[in-house]
Amino acid sequence: MFSSFEALQLYQLRATVNLYDAPTGDRLATQGAAGRFLWVPLSETRPPQRRLWVQLAEDEYWGWLDPKDAPYLEPATRPYHAIPRDRAYIEAVLEDVIAFCFAAQQRPHEYLWGGTVAPNYDCSGLMQASFASQGIWLPRDAYQQEAFATPLRGKSIEETLPHLQRGDLVFFGTREKATHVGLYLGQGQYIHSSGKEYGRNGIGIDTLYPSEDPVSIAYQQQFRGGGRIEYSYIPLG
Repeated sequence: MFSSFEALQLYQLRATVNLYDAPTGDRLATQGAAGRFLWVPLSETRPPQRRLWVQLAEDEYWGWLDPKDAPYLEPATRPYHAIPRDRAYIEAVLEDVIAFCFAAQQRPHEYLWGGTVAPNYDCSGLMQASFASQGIWLPRDAYQQEAFATPLRGKSIEETLPHLQRGDLVFFGTREKATHVGLYLGQGQYIHSSGKEYGRNGIGIDTLYPSEDPVSIAYQQQFRGGGRIEYSYIPLG
């Protein structure tokens, strides 16, 4: 986060860019799609010789921008205003959110840590992009999405299943933290982007019901609970 005393300039992206999790190295933190807004410290707006520390406006997620991508920063001609979305709106577009995931699955792709832009997504990136396609912003990471969603009753799969509705999120991870998220489809199934080593290297459908599939079993053993998106994320401003 930026200091509350630091002067910031609002920009809009003219092209999709990568944001990294450190001043050096190639590990992605997230991606900024063309059209997104981001904040840059006023002291950093000169032609950069090093990575810039920037913050995406819609989800307040920060990362380091490579100087070669600085030309894609365009001073915003209008302020960024988050559009509130309530549960009634979300329910009306949930099938479009789900359709986004199915369409992404049909494109050639692979799992990409930090990926939030087609064709390659990580788990929470796919969730964020699918909801954002309908004007609903979620926080960036799985644990943030879990904290943002309204929790459903039950901690075990058996306790949670009766409360899950199509379009809810399902969370997986350790006892301490959610590290994975998927979108519930009904009938025990969910769609998600899982990793290369222990998943499907991309978008697939797995089940919460008893299964002999090793990927489904692995995630069942990490199940944390379900959550419902009832409103859109609004930055503190």
